[in-house]
Amino acid sequence: MKEQTILFDLDDTLVHCNKYFDSVITQYVHSMLGWFSEYGVSFEDIRQKQLELDLIGVSQHGFMANRFPQSLVETYHYYSALYKRHTKRKEEDMLLQLGHTVYEYSAEPYPHMNETLETLKKSGHQLFLYTGGDISIQMKKVTDTGLDAYFQDRIFVTLHKTKEFMESLLLQHQFDRRQTWMIGNSARTDVLPALSAGIHSIYIPASQEWLYNTVDIDIEPKGAFFTLPSLRDVPEAIGEYTRNLPSSVI
Repeated sequence: MKEQTILFDLDDTLVHCNKYFDSVITQYVHSMLGWFSEYGVSFEDIRQKQLELDLIGVSQHGFMANRFPQSLVETYHYYSALYKRHTKRKEEDMLLQLGHTVYEYSAEPYPHMNETLETLKKSGHQLFLYTGGDISIQMKKVTDTGLDAYFQDRIFVTLHKTKEFMESLLLQHQFDRRQTWMIGNSARTDVLPALSAGIHSIYIPASQEWLYNTVDIDIEPKGAFFTLPSLRDVPEAIGEYTRNLPSSVI
């Protein structure tokens, strides 16, 4: 089997992410209900408005660290204006502080993270990490979980994880598209850019998925495209696919 170039997503592919945001959002909504309960607003109303404003922020600014905390304050301002309730600086500051706590959790590896990467590394594959977000936050997760042992300096972090950025990576590093894979949980930022670029892709849906990541996969693959339940299935899927290809292709 010829060595492959394998790009891994980080959040909710190799390490947990969404569950921390869900926990903070739950705390946030309970605080908001304490302030706005007399107006009949519901838990789901607040949650959906925060999601709406958060998605707008992502579309405009990418995965900036301030985006999520700011969406909490913007939702607070929305309901304050709607019900003509005066805003308070103390409440705004509390919400910003709460929003930033999502980045203070210790990164927790997904099941089978280490053994999957170790198997691929021992098979001679070249491993890269391609993630969206604030570079200092993402690199802390890498260090906390020991992922630098697998990726070293082969780490790409961007605020906007798009098909254009994927294309620039492939061109800049002269990756052979016939031997390059993108593995991640996001249909929007992992799968579609990979399929658009004509590389292989493995989709591992997260157990707790963020609406932003949920889009239709409507591009016909030029190479392999697998949907797998777990990281531990990745080495065999890649191995079986490459073993079955003619030597002239790989």
